[in-house]
Amino acid sequence: MTKLLFAASVLALSFSVQAAQDTEAVYARSCGICHNGQIPIAPARGDKVAWQKRLEKGSDALVRSVTNGLNAMPPRGMCMDCSAEDYLALIKLMSE
Repeated sequence: MTKLLFAASVLALSFSVQAAQDTEAVYARSCGICHNGQIPIAPARGDKVAWQKRLEKGSDALVRSVTNGLNAMPPRGMCMDCSAEDYLALIKLMSE
């Protein structure tokens, strides 16, 4: 019975996962430093053409790139307390 309740709890939590932080605030303090259009190799917020080829890689690949760092982007993209869900919300914000 205990195992069943635990499994049900884990399942319920997995369906309600969302960004834990305010996406705009995290962008302002961490992402905007590079993604504001001042650094040519970082796709600028709102640049749909630049983001399209990245989005085609899929969300798992994008989160892995942020987590591990890619090219000039440092690991975790300057947000050491971000979760995968936070990164997905940030990617969505920047790519729209």
